[in-house]
Amino acid sequence: MKKLIHNPFLLIGGCISGVMTALILVGYVWTPYSATAMEGSKFDSPSLVHLLGTDSYGRDIFSRVLSGAGTSFWIALCVVAIGCAAGILIGSLCGYYGGPADLILTRVCDSITAFPSILLALVIVSVVGGGAVNVVIALGILFIPSFARIVRGEFTRCRDLNYIRSARLMGVSDARIMFCHILPNTLPVLLPAITIGFNNAILSEASMSFLGLGIQPPNASLGSMLSDSQIYLKSAPWYAMSVGGTMVLLILGFSLLSEGLQRQARQN
Repeated sequence: MKKLIHNPFLLIGGCISGVMTALILVGYVWTPYSATAMEGSKFDSPSLVHLLGTDSYGRDIFSRVLSGAGTSFWIALCVVAIGCAAGILIGSLCGYYGGPADLILTRVCDSITAFPSILLALVIVSVVGGGAVNVVIALGILFIPSFARIVRGEFTRCRDLNYIRSARLMGVSDARIMFCHILPNTLPVLLPAITIGFNNAILSEASMSFLGLGIQPPNASLGSMLSDSQIYLKSAPWYAMSVGGTMVLLILGFSLLSEGLQRQARQN
């Protein structure tokens, strides 16, 4: 508890992220109305019947925000899981063994990261088509190099430390050394990278949906909803404010959480 008091970023970020995650989980099992059903009149203002009002089709904005945030959250989790798992595997092998394979894979990662990931993702999705699965695959592949470079750097730093040399002399297998001795020591650097990657994945998915290449209508997505709401900023400002506020809180929470984890790692 004392550590949390001295680390307000971790405390506030954890609270915001926890509340947003709880609302998203509730949205998976219950929403006041169907996210695609036209339950009211067009552009009803916020009321007890429709907490955040209705959109241009008479759909409940609160229900669609819950559904859209859940979609963005799930896609971001899948993207980070793919990028992190593959990045850990590639980075650990390259960092521990080195050699020509390390040089080749490092150059490939550098080549991919030389271009904006969202731009490459847009190119991939425009070729293979939109939809949640294609977005996850495209972003997941493009997130691999960032995690691989972080893990590789930590494995390169740790592979010649005294306790690793002692483990080799004792006959410990390379796999056990890599994943039981070195990998846990990468967590102080890896955990903040995961939270940052989660934010980047949410922004990337929202950007693609905003441009019409991500989640396709009538399914709810924060990006596509933000794109729809910009036309009605004067007539129905609550539409854009609801969607934009949800995105801000979701990203702010995980950004503060990432900063808190980094500060906690430096303190330890």
